[in-house]
Amino acid sequence: MTAIIQVIAGPTASGKSALAIETASTCNGVVINADALQVYDALPLLTAQPSVQDCAAVPHKLYGALPASDICSVTRWVDMAVETIRQTLVNGQTPIIVGGTGFYLKGLMEGLSPIPDIAPAIREKMIARQQELGNPGFHAAFAQADPVMAARLHPNDTQRLIRAWEVLDGTGESLSVWQSRPPQPPVPEWRFDVLILDPDRETLYDRCNKRFGTMMDQGALDEVRAFDHQIEQGLAPAQGGVTQALGFDPLRNHLHGHVTLNEAIERAQADTRQYAKRQVTWLRHQIKEGGLVRSLRRY
Repeated sequence: MTAIIQVIAGPTASGKSALAIETASTCNGVVINADALQVYDALPLLTAQPSVQDCAAVPHKLYGALPASDICSVTRWVDMAVETIRQTLVNGQTPIIVGGTGFYLKGLMEGLSPIPDIAPAIREKMIARQQELGNPGFHAAFAQADPVMAARLHPNDTQRLIRAWEVLDGTGESLSVWQSRPPQPPVPEWRFDVLILDPDRETLYDRCNKRFGTMMDQGALDEVRAFDHQIEQGLAPAQGGVTQALGFDPLRNHLHGHVTLNEAIERAQADTRQYAKRQVTWLRHQIKEGGLVRSLRRY
């Protein structure tokens, strides 16, 4: 029997979470996270995770599901999402996938390259190497081993760099080779009803600015201060994963005396606007109607 999986996608600050809760309340729905940063159990304010009130209103899954020290690849998220969707359907509820991480959504709806499982020891080795070399050094070293894949990845994209090198180390082949092979198909009986929130540029940028201001009012600086203390004690990663949350680096720079608080806020808001613009562009070109996507609506 065909099952319809609802997907609400869009750039950051476009109103996805609020719409998901509203939708879930009318159809016995479960909101399932598809955001690469909200999957971690750290920096809930800065990553805009649902509040206690939100979670009490309707069920939420895959938020805060992994420790900050972990790495969540697209393969791992898809595995978690498939299991969560299946359980939701078994319970007679409606799965509502919500997020702005395009690679996660595309992997779920279109399938993934057949990359073998990588031994945890290899991942740990690569994480240690990244921490030893830092982002620029790690990227430069990786470029010597895999110039094709390194050229596709930004030096500060810690998570994907670690993933790419662990695949090379674990399989003997570049991730670019694996990605060029036909993907393993998604669950055949699922069809996706995709709604993309696409507000006009001025409205979106205004929402980005105001939302970061709200985060600050709610205690985002204290949240970063506490996490920074964990980093200094060696209890949390200094790079990659949840530390890529928008605003983390500017606020941490402020805490270390490098910039004023106003400068940090302005930088964070600018980074958020730029990220939202990239998300809009990606979604417009990568999520298309037809095939596995039953319908595609832009609001």
